[in-house]
Amino acid sequence: MSVESNLKKLFSLEGKVVLMTGAAGGIGAALSKGMAGVGAVMCNSDVSEKGLHVLDDEITASGGKSRSFVMDVTNRDSIQTVVDAVIAEFGTIDVLVNVAGINKREGFMDVKEETYDRIMNINLKSVFFVTQAVVVHMMKKHSGSIINIGSHNATAMLGGCSVYGATKSGVVALTRSMAVEWAEWGIRANAVSPGHILTPLTQVTWDHPTRGNYLRDRIAMRRPGNPDELLGITVLLASDASSYISGANFIVDGGCLCGGMPWDFDSAYRYIGE
Repeated sequence: MSVESNLKKLFSLEGKVVLMTGAAGGIGAALSKGMAGVGAVMCNSDVSEKGLHVLDDEITASGGKSRSFVMDVTNRDSIQTVVDAVIAEFGTIDVLVNVAGINKREGFMDVKEETYDRIMNINLKSVFFVTQAVVVHMMKKHSGSIINIGSHNATAMLGGCSVYGATKSGVVALTRSMAVEWAEWGIRANAVSPGHILTPLTQVTWDHPTRGNYLRDRIAMRRPGNPDELLGITVLLASDASSYISGANFIVDGGCLCGGMPWDFDSAYRYIGE
């Protein structure tokens, strides 16, 4: 058997139906296009109808398969309508990727109740109820993979991210609950926690005269991540190659948690390769 055949057998998503929330955002769009590129039938959902159309066009232009479903993840009727529509059209949902999320950077004491509720509802509550609506169909066929997008902020905190960090810690905890409760149905659940990723929404942070340097000094690779650098682990978790992986949280952060280089150190080998 050839290398290509072995890799395809392990990692191909050909024929798998994937429902993704928050698909029109920077991370969601990169993951959706990448998963379509390895064979997935992408059912992309978001509140942005315009963003979904752009994503559909890009995927189909590259030869991939994509369908759009406008979903408000804070509305359970909207969630159920989309899940029902996907099942009616495709008969199954093999993989669920919960990407939808928002943040508003402000101090703990500055957070208003409506801001707290909105971030909680989109980032955490939606993961619970979207998954609840989908997993009943996975139970019927005794298989499925759930991939929840966590965050670096579930482990290491930046100022102004109190509610966001709490939601992402909750996402990781929910992931473990899913893995434990649904293993007997052959359903796996894992989280992917990105570090500091460069998207249109975070560009302002990386361009800031002090915040950008602060982050670079604390990331071993000394640069932001790109959304498509989250694709490898996502494809792994969606594919049959991860058949014995469940309840885990995969941190993709360029070495931020392990530490950066806030000061110089001496080494005889420091300048090899320069």
